[in-house]
Amino acid sequence: MEYRTADFFLGATTPAGFKGYFEALRREDGMRMYLIKSGPGCGKSTLMKRLARQAESKNIPIQRVHCASDPDSLDGVIFSGRAAIVDATAPHVVEPEAPGADEVVVSLYHTIREEQLHPHCAEVRELFDRNARLRARAARYVASAGSLLLDSRRAEACSTNFEKVRRYVKRLCTRVLPRQEGPAREELRLLSAVTPKGIVFYRSTVEDLTRRAIVFHDDYGAVSRLLLELIRAEALARGHYIITCPCAMYPEDKIDHIFLPELGLAFLTDNRWHPVHLPGVQAVRCTRFVDRENLSRSRARLRFNERAAAELLEQAEALMAQAKSCHDELESYYRAAVDFSKVEQAAQDCETLLGLT
Repeated sequence: MEYRTADFFLGATTPAGFKGYFEALRREDGMRMYLIKSGPGCGKSTLMKRLARQAESKNIPIQRVHCASDPDSLDGVIFSGRAAIVDATAPHVVEPEAPGADEVVVSLYHTIREEQLHPHCAEVRELFDRNARLRARAARYVASAGSLLLDSRRAEACSTNFEKVRRYVKRLCTRVLPRQEGPAREELRLLSAVTPKGIVFYRSTVEDLTRRAIVFHDDYGAVSRLLLELIRAEALARGHYIITCPCAMYPEDKIDHIFLPELGLAFLTDNRWHPVHLPGVQAVRCTRFVDRENLSRSRARLRFNERAAAELLEQAEALMAQAKSCHDELESYYRAAVDFSKVEQAAQDCETLLGLT
């Protein structure tokens, strides 16, 4: 199945702090990386949006990588699995391992007029520090919410018939995942993240990448976690190309979604944090694998966890919004000091390097 544009994140604030998949992107087969180095407000996102529009005008499939701290900005663009240009500055610092071989540093530092920025050195340093403090506080709220939601997942796990889940996945994969020739491959992306705008979930990506979706309704995550782990293993064993989307709250041990673009198929997790409202999907209620009577004994615990986690995430989002406001102020100092004619020249050079002219 061909697609033109998909939207993802490559990093997010998680209970364990910032988690990014920029290094994993570097390891994808045939990937050539362009690493943008610059200060805030120096035109990185604008440059990448320009390259994305240019690729779309030439019908080159792309993935837009959004910034979880500001979903309206871009952290990167991936061009049809052959090249990617990414913001390689903090918090997702990427340094070249083989400069010039398969990685190119696109530095915009030369666009900053030091004589205009230096007089504001104290204000700039204070804004950087304040932004870091606000982000750290937001991360602590996310961590607290994550602990509560993990407690709910464990409560559901105690009532789950895991053998029944395994038998179901075996039947499902036999039916919908034909064996493919050639090696399997996997890309790691995030489809949702906690942001200053709340939890952002790119439903449009589901619509762009799939003709058919199987949606697992799971309020607590224990059943869907096993379902997606087993489906992933089967898909790779059968030689498929998959896009695996870890859960933004538990990226190390829980998958939320899996795409098989070549089949136009997706397996999705639906819950209150990222509801999947799509027409014509095959819906599977995960309660079918759960001893409901046993789970009902934890009803008060589950309700408390859900309410408290929602409040904690609201606080995290408010702090992220404050951090974004701080970052916007920081950008204003840099923007006033940038020579955008040099940024324009860098954009033209990138278009040439990427074969978009």
